[in-house]
Amino acid sequence: MSARPQYYTRTAQLLHWLMAFIFITAWFIGFYSGNFLSYATDGSFKTTMITAHKNIATPILFLIVIRIFWRYTHLTPSLPQSMSKPMKSIAHVIHWVLYLILVMLPITGCLFSWSAGYPAPVLYLFNLPTLIEPNKHLMAIIKPIHIYLSWFAGLLIVGHILAALQHHFIDKDNVLKSMISK
Repeated sequence: MSARPQYYTRTAQLLHWLMAFIFITAWFIGFYSGNFLSYATDGSFKTTMITAHKNIATPILFLIVIRIFWRYTHLTPSLPQSMSKPMKSIAHVIHWVLYLILVMLPITGCLFSWSAGYPAPVLYLFNLPTLIEPNKHLMAIIKPIHIYLSWFAGLLIVGHILAALQHHFIDKDNVLKSMISK
């Protein structure tokens, strides 16, 4: 069996940071447009922001597939010896929940968009094929699922960032460095 590397591959690092940037940007745009803009007073701007949110977020669908494939075909660094077995188990579960959320959020976002009768655009280049017809009843179910998933994902990301900072500044181990340098 091969020894585990000390650092993630450059590809894994690029995928991690690119997806982090995309997710955080899309999350803040979605949060802002959903909570601070109104069609009654900001109609055109709200539409522009929601369109930006969709165009930025949909690439996550493609990137998460690549990322999961890469993760399963390349060894990752071990967690620090100083971490207890239960903490290592929790860390692994949280990573898989993050992967699951990064699959579910864009899927529910596309379903939300399609059920409302709108496209699911990708980087202002093309629209994903519409898989369902507009459906107000489905939209009433999907919309809150997408919103609650986004809140849960936001909390997980904040926890992920805090854990990385704890590893770096308090535990002084290699966890954060393994995703930054080589």
